[in-house]
Amino acid sequence: MTELDKYLPFGLTADGVLVILVATMAFTTVVAVWYGLLETHPMERRARMLAARRAELRDKILSDKAPRRRQKEGAGLMHQVVKTLKLMQSQQTAKLHDRLMQAGLRSRDAVVAFLFFKVATPVMFGAIAFLLVYLLQVGDLTSMTRLATLLGSATFGFFAPELYVSNLIKKRQLALQKALPDGLDLLVICAESGLALDAALDRVANELGNAAPELAEELQLTGIELGFLPERRHALLNLGRRTNLPSIRGVVNTLLQTEKYGTPLSQSLRVLSNEFRDQRMLRAEEKAARLPATLTVPMILFILPVLFIVLIGPAIIGVMDNLK
Repeated sequence: MTELDKYLPFGLTADGVLVILVATMAFTTVVAVWYGLLETHPMERRARMLAARRAELRDKILSDKAPRRRQKEGAGLMHQVVKTLKLMQSQQTAKLHDRLMQAGLRSRDAVVAFLFFKVATPVMFGAIAFLLVYLLQVGDLTSMTRLATLLGSATFGFFAPELYVSNLIKKRQLALQKALPDGLDLLVICAESGLALDAALDRVANELGNAAPELAEELQLTGIELGFLPERRHALLNLGRRTNLPSIRGVVNTLLQTEKYGTPLSQSLRVLSNEFRDQRMLRAEEKAARLPATLTVPMILFILPVLFIVLIGPAIIGVMDNLK
């Protein structure tokens, strides 16, 4: 028995503790490796959405009648409010549907939810402001300031859904813009290997599923629509409408010209890929060129005063000591 064994509880020895630690480390390593080797499916949600889109397009093509509006029994609160206020009858509903698609919100009830929150958030923000300002008496505010706070909160609530959707659109367009050159390179490789356009789009979407899910989603939707829509140009035009990006509209125009005139697809896409990559490099160079001018104000406000204190401070202290 060693000296350490005297301090160990439950009759454990140093060798037993070492064996327990080694076994624990081995078990933790096995569990970590097992979780690391588990096959994850980051595309499951997107695949379900694409399958729903496929079924919707199939029903639309096979049906000779115009698409009918869904009549839901036992609709929720959002549907009831929108239906009561007759918000879906506005002429802006189609544009709103396009904006929500550009933000990546493609649910069937996305328009209904947006219109509901468009009505509900001003009431909610106004009620919170009324509770804080008038009932709880937060802050020593005058009557005009309280009224202005109440109106400002309701106004902010009215524009909050628009700001949220606009922010989502900007983020999504930025992600699409960054991933587009790499996607075009993969599309060129698929085109040169002899794949058709819809098969090439599907293959590129699978390859970009983890690195650029936004672009992969758009390409996969386009590939599905190419196989179901009666005219292929409608699928390409829908891609430009869903993204609303000048660069993707250029790709769409190139693909349309290729479909119409039979020009080589790989050569056109390679030119576009090089052009977009040069544009991305130019934007990076522009940001680097603006950096000195951007740093001028922080240097004047934060760096130069400290530098003056360090350089002139000792001299000022010496002069003050001499004057005393």
